[in-house]
Amino acid sequence: MLHIAKGRGLARIFSRRFATAQDRDDFRLQEYSQKYLGYRKAAFTEKLELIDSSKMAAVPIYRVTDGLGNFIDESQDPNFGKEKSVRIYETMTQLNIMDRILYDSQRQGRISFYMTNFGEEGNHVGSAAALESQDLVYGQYREVGVLMWRGFPLEQFMHQCYGNSMDIGKGKQMPVHYGSKEHNFVTISSPLTTQLPQAVGSAYAFKRQPNNDRVVCVYFGDGAASEGDAHAAFNFAATLDCPIIFFCRNNGYAISTPTSEQYAGDGIAGKGPGYGLHTIRVDGNDLFAVYNATREARRVALTNKAVIIEAMTYRLGHHSTSDDSTAYRSAEEVQTWGDKDHPIERFKSYLLRKGWWSDEREKEWQKEVRTKVLKAFGDAEKTKLAHYHELFEGVYDELPIILKKQRAELDEHLAEYGDRYPIDRCLKKD
Repeated sequence: MLHIAKGRGLARIFSRRFATAQDRDDFRLQEYSQKYLGYRKAAFTEKLELIDSSKMAAVPIYRVTDGLGNFIDESQDPNFGKEKSVRIYETMTQLNIMDRILYDSQRQGRISFYMTNFGEEGNHVGSAAALESQDLVYGQYREVGVLMWRGFPLEQFMHQCYGNSMDIGKGKQMPVHYGSKEHNFVTISSPLTTQLPQAVGSAYAFKRQPNNDRVVCVYFGDGAASEGDAHAAFNFAATLDCPIIFFCRNNGYAISTPTSEQYAGDGIAGKGPGYGLHTIRVDGNDLFAVYNATREARRVALTNKAVIIEAMTYRLGHHSTSDDSTAYRSAEEVQTWGDKDHPIERFKSYLLRKGWWSDEREKEWQKEVRTKVLKAFGDAEKTKLAHYHELFEGVYDELPIILKKQRAELDEHLAEYGDRYPIDRCLKKD
């Protein structure tokens, strides 16, 4: 009876505190706002309506220049100087030339695999130029321009694609899987989207450091956003308030899957608000817009707020040398995109108007870069592969017994069948 009396007493107290329906509504709205909805304003409605996302306006596409490279709003001009502008253009064109040479070399059987960056040079270099050198970058596999902007040598691009003894990874990765500690660029791995949760972990570690001045920028494609790792990364970054920029290159296709089959909602930017991410959609072929968006994203990220950028662009090349994109899109579609909206031509028009570039300089530069790339390519092709014992090195400080046994088994195998392997292309053991 005592418990019942106490219960009735509490009920009377509760009923006095929330005497009216309005009191109870206010209580619930406050609780929903603070505990459930991240302090967003909650409201009741008596209108029965399911939200139809297809009838909602799409996130707008931020741009600075029009299709001809003319500034629409002069206040958005980041006012690059001549030196920076020329460097941006030279990086994009050098990447384009290197891509053509390495793509052709794969077709000739000289390297095993390659992925071009045709049509996406603007979002690479525009974002890279907006980051600071100390910022950590996680790439997917089509962000070579970021690494090139940071000063990764042409020679190392070639050594990596050949997997020779001068390659930083000693040939243990397939081509285009670059990485450089010196340039704060984490080595690329093939499995899709694994870099996103890893990047959030790095950003969280930065956050815990006193006076942190670093952010993480992680790149991924529209297809990668469909993986479970993307959900986990977005959610962790937002709830843990991490200094990270998620940079999505929405280039229209995830290998052969068009974006129309990849998602039903408002692209990748449409996911941002639902996760609590600061969000912007940008014209990925407008280098100025990409630069401004990334610069602002970096400023926000340094306040420990995660940001997602969706860069709208188009993949002009095949997905890789293992792909034939004519099987799922027309040559006319590709040609039209290249003619109507190429990021290199768009930026070049800006340089020409400024008087910082000319057709004569273009010819000299193309010849100069092609010579440099071909020399680096030729030197890499002549460089020996690492000794095959390198297979077992680079992971453990002291080689465990099981790997020593495997190495001995390999030696026995090669002693008998060595004439069937290109051992002569390997360095001799020290």
